[in-house]
Amino acid sequence: MDTLVKKASRPAGPGNKLIGLEIIRFVSAIAVLFYHYRHFAFVADKAVGFVEGRQPFYPVFALFYDKGYMGVQVFWCISGFIFFWKYRDTIADRLVGARKFFVLRFSRLYPLHFATLLLVAALQWVHVSQHGFSYVYQNNDAPHFLLQLFMASNWHGSERGSSFNGPIWSISIEVLEYFFFFLTLRFAGRSAWINVGVLALWLVSKALKIPSSIIECLAFFYVGGLAAIGAKAIEGTRLRGAARWAGVGITLLAPVVVYALGAYESYRFMQLFLMAYVPVLVYTFSGDFSLGAPLDKAVEVAGNMTYSSYLIHFPIQLSIILFLRASNTPVPMDQPAFFLGFMAAVLVAAYLIYRFFEMPMQSLIRARFLGSAKGRPPSGPSLGAVAPSMSPGPAGGRS
Repeated sequence: MDTLVKKASRPAGPGNKLIGLEIIRFVSAIAVLFYHYRHFAFVADKAVGFVEGRQPFYPVFALFYDKGYMGVQVFWCISGFIFFWKYRDTIADRLVGARKFFVLRFSRLYPLHFATLLLVAALQWVHVSQHGFSYVYQNNDAPHFLLQLFMASNWHGSERGSSFNGPIWSISIEVLEYFFFFLTLRFAGRSAWINVGVLALWLVSKALKIPSSIIECLAFFYVGGLAAIGAKAIEGTRLRGAARWAGVGITLLAPVVVYALGAYESYRFMQLFLMAYVPVLVYTFSGDFSLGAPLDKAVEVAGNMTYSSYLIHFPIQLSIILFLRASNTPVPMDQPAFFLGFMAAVLVAAYLIYRFFEMPMQSLIRARFLGSAKGRPPSGPSLGAVAPSMSPGPAGGRS
């Protein structure tokens, strides 16, 4: 453990993978898959005959099944940490311009979003033709398609109205935060008080019970940024080792205490807990450490698959539903083999998509608009991130 803490003394440099954060990203993506497994019980936008405890391996993975939507907040916090670590100074000092920043983001997020949007639109058309209604997400009309084209589907801040490939909602909001992030750094400077102000805004919205997934995303993004600012402040100081040990202790003990007290049942408490705990978790796992070359490579591959797994899992679910209903076969969602087959299909598809579609498209766009595919940031602090905030939605939580 001493060696690990020493190696984890600082976040990895721009050319290295943040192995610890890749682990968190992958686990968070898997949590979302568990949570959305309930979609297989849906008829239109409601679950029919769904029994939560009958889902495969429920006693072992109850936390993922019940609270998996929280993976989205983790993704937002990771994004904030990485963006503030990498871009806070370079944007404020005008070393990175708007063109480069937004081309890098566009090339990372848009190609797969556009492809899955078209895929889901076609599959939903088939579903509506055969059954008279859409599957899970109902707002699949021309105005919503136009909003989706511009990744603006959830900029209105509403907690309802998911459309087409529903999980894109969280990425739509994160894109909006990128504009806020860039403009505040460029024109308001790099003061950490901006981060504090965003957190104060979030607390006020919670106190007044104002639901806003935009404020929610902004708060997790900026508290992740605050963790990055703190990490840089103690970089190279005597506090570094103590801070890492404190982070390890909080990361391990805090969930145990929350579980023992039963506090996880309270939605309001969990909101506050996540806002305090996730940045500590991200900081603790942000160290530049290695698990050994083979494991590092495996973790890197797993982390690279998070965005594609997030966007492809619903089209796969929709395809499976179309096939089963066309053959008048009941959905065997309580069968372990069916669950494992679904998970395997998503992960294999995610790997192939990342390798043969995402990366080539990134390189093509960056070469076209930046003159080089090199120098890009870590391949995906977002799931680009991993669901509308946490009020009930089509999937019984955020989808």
